[in-house]
Amino acid sequence: MFKALSNPHRLALFSRLMACCTPGTKCNPDEAARFCVGELGEGLNIAPSTLSHHLKELNRAGLVNMERRGKNIECWLEPQILKNLAAFFNPQ
Repeated sequence: MFKALSNPHRLALFSRLMACCTPGTKCNPDEAARFCVGELGEGLNIAPSTLSHHLKELNRAGLVNMERRGKNIECWLEPQILKNLAAFFNPQ
């Protein structure tokens, strides 16, 4: 997971997916923020083929879920992924 996140573009994509809720509010896992691939890449100045490659690497690492919906591919994070990463940095 950390190897996948070591790339600045992948980290930026993961951060966008992480920011599903306004700080201080609670996300509803049943309504996890889903973004189309094109939406995620907006403003990052990444070629579409490179964007797809980075998202596939995040998916292979188990960090991002992806699902085709018609012509679009939606990406989202499962809340458990964030809990697992938080537990790594804050063992109790």
